[in-house]
Amino acid sequence: MFTALHTFHIPVMGTSYTADTPARVAPFGISSVVSLVDDLLLERFRQIYAEEYKLQYEPIPQREPDGRAKRITAYLNTLAEVVKIRFEAIKKQPFFLKNDKARYFEMLPTGHPLRVLYLKLMGMKNSPEEERKEIEATLNHSMIEGSIDVNIMVKLDRLPPNPNGKEPLGEEWTDAKTALKGYAKSSLKNSAIVFSAGINQSLYNYMAQFKEFYRNAAGEIGKRIIVKASDFRSALIQGKFLARKGLEVSEYRIESGLNCGGHAFPSQGTLLPTILKEIHSQRGLLHQFRETIVNFYKSKGWNTDAAKEAPPSKITVQGGIGNYAEDLRLREYYGIDGTGWGTPFLLVPEVSPVDAETRELLAKATLKDLYLSDASPLDIYFNNVRGSGSEIWHQKQIEKGKPGSPCVKGFLQNNKEFSETPVCKASRFYQERKLKQIEESDASEEQKQAMRKSVYVKQCICDHLGNSGLIFFGREKAENAPQAICPGPNIAWFNRSFSLQEMVDHIYGRTADITPPERPHMFAKEVEMYGDWFAQQVERWAGDKDYAAWLKVAAKNFNEGMDYCLEVAKTTPFPGENLASIPTRVEIERKRLMENLGILEKKSAA
Repeated sequence: MFTALHTFHIPVMGTSYTADTPARVAPFGISSVVSLVDDLLLERFRQIYAEEYKLQYEPIPQREPDGRAKRITAYLNTLAEVVKIRFEAIKKQPFFLKNDKARYFEMLPTGHPLRVLYLKLMGMKNSPEEERKEIEATLNHSMIEGSIDVNIMVKLDRLPPNPNGKEPLGEEWTDAKTALKGYAKSSLKNSAIVFSAGINQSLYNYMAQFKEFYRNAAGEIGKRIIVKASDFRSALIQGKFLARKGLEVSEYRIESGLNCGGHAFPSQGTLLPTILKEIHSQRGLLHQFRETIVNFYKSKGWNTDAAKEAPPSKITVQGGIGNYAEDLRLREYYGIDGTGWGTPFLLVPEVSPVDAETRELLAKATLKDLYLSDASPLDIYFNNVRGSGSEIWHQKQIEKGKPGSPCVKGFLQNNKEFSETPVCKASRFYQERKLKQIEESDASEEQKQAMRKSVYVKQCICDHLGNSGLIFFGREKAENAPQAICPGPNIAWFNRSFSLQEMVDHIYGRTADITPPERPHMFAKEVEMYGDWFAQQVERWAGDKDYAAWLKVAAKNFNEGMDYCLEVAKTTPFPGENLASIPTRVEIERKRLMENLGILEKKSAA
């Protein structure tokens, strides 16, 4: 079973921003996650790395039978090969030089036994060689690669048109299932698949076909399962469903509903600290499915010993973490096993392939530039930054009278308003027809303007999220490839580029905090974001009585969550933890919440 060296991982970011991150950080023992949404983009990345490392490369055409799964398998195999080449090169480097091997051990968590042993060796530079050999051998033998993990956003489960015929494809050819198949058939070992954005029972049923997700004769699981959940209940439901198939969840990743990058999934007002409190007190329930899993193995006639003795699932947290003190709060106060750090790594060129123009945009971004947008064609909130290449491109298209994008990939096609086959809301096809419908409606000009705005706001994120990486590698030019990017608001406090070692040292508190002291606590920021979200829901409320009742429950949950945040604020802060920012923010948002509840009551009574 894979045992991580580090207490943090790098979560998936967009389609390209962690597409090759394992090649960059896995050789240093750091785990990261690749998105499997865009197989066409991964095919281009495969060519880039095959050329650099002189690996065999045969292109897999878009219309190739089972092409999506094959492209994903081929890319992951290439990625594994590159990581192995880079890792072995580091392993062969000598000690006592300022090289990547030194960085490998220096970047380990401060108290990690391997780092302690390495520092001991560094103090033996002038000792006889025979005294150093045993320690050097131990260190070399203990070096491991970081995990190459993958992510499937389970809501993106489009059934694409049949590229080779008129007959519709069967359900096993949906985007999520073919991505899962591509991963299962890859050569990756000690790897994990992360399921995000909800529950997809059909996908989970399909996964049971692949032996790679079960324990082998030696009791080992080659491909682990990680479930990203918004709360304890969701984790429990998914763990139970998978257990019935004999599938074990090795890790639950809890993410803030709003204080994150990419798509955001707001809870019903339940704040992250409240969720963490529940998980801390009830996490034992997540291990209750062990008997179900063992019984499944018995029904198959498989060895049950390893399944019986499996350790409890790990719990990790991500979303808005900004400094060592907050990381400690999560790991020591709530007993969390690890943390996810995403957005800050967008400013680390060694980690994320972000083009220079977009990286500069992120470094200069202020809180006013970062917002929760309606840009996603999926009608799911999407964290965004003002002034991106994609935003500028879309605005120019509107000014030309040609709104929308050519739908070159189609991963977000889910609307049938104007066609029998699904189309994307960011596509030119959809927007032209929707705008014509608005013009022909009986709505007032003011209403039409609001409706037009709701059409224009949709952006081509499935293609544009991949462009920055291609520009970074010189495969596209910025003027021809608009760049979308989806950082969390935390990026506002990181204002320059950083080295990998500098960021890791920041995470482990080995350097002065690289964020300013006025940066609010991650819990305070989430409170603010939920205050903004609730105000927006009330403003947009259009008379749905059921939703009004739902919002009132959300307000109750939010209010109770703020009470708990005040309790946390009274605890002893970890060094550098800005707990003082929490009460001030709670006071502001509680007052605003009461005002918005009043507005909702008046609207409901009208």
